[in-house]
Amino acid sequence: MIRRTGAPAIMLAALLVAGCGGGSAVSNLGTVVKGAKGSTVRVELRSGQRFSLAVADNPSVGDNWDLVAVPDPKVASFISEERERKGEGVGAAGTTYFVFNSKRPGTTQIRLRDCWRCGRSTTPPDEESRRQSGEAVFDLTVK
Repeated sequence: MIRRTGAPAIMLAALLVAGCGGGSAVSNLGTVVKGAKGSTVRVELRSGQRFSLAVADNPSVGDNWDLVAVPDPKVASFISEERERKGEGVGAAGTTYFVFNSKRPGTTQIRLRDCWRCGRSTTPPDEESRRQSGEAVFDLTVK
């Protein structure tokens, strides 16, 4: 067993206390907009606003949300994907947040896809997976 002490350990402790190592890369989700498989949500924001697109998920049953394509970079920029669990233990459901910054006035579409029980693939492996998979669409307007 290797035990580390000294400056690196102190720096790691400082980062953990500051909240930089606690699991979430982004502490400010901004305006949260909820979506779901099979729905289209209209979103209107001002330039310079941080926002998150939120979808309910449960990886233990097969949910695997991804950003299908980045939005028009002149209108919005992708920051990160964050996950929040609701409860402790194996099988806890939660929410996945796709965090963005709005930029210049314009419109763009953001599509999130849940490929249910696809594993590392982006294609549903069987009929049940195809039925359970789907997209949440967000039509974004920045004013």
